[in-house]
Amino acid sequence: MKKIRYCCRNFKQGTKGVYRALKEEHSGLKQKKRDCLGHCRLCSKACFAVVGKSKKLISASTAEGLQKKLEKAIG
Repeated sequence: MKKIRYCCRNFKQGTKGVYRALKEEHSGLKQKKRDCLGHCRLCSKACFAVVGKSKKLISASTAEGLQKKLEKAIG
């Protein structure tokens, strides 16, 4: 099972909706919210999340795009 980490500061870009949608659709999925993930330049421009132990960064220009990419990553 993969873990997804979100930056709380990125929620204003639309990531909060992705977090909630995946929480409802995939109840067994581990999701964590952190105050800052250290990707500040990306955080101000796009939606992003960090997936898995390898800490793979997944980003998209829209929240919908991010959600599609995350669903593909988690299978």
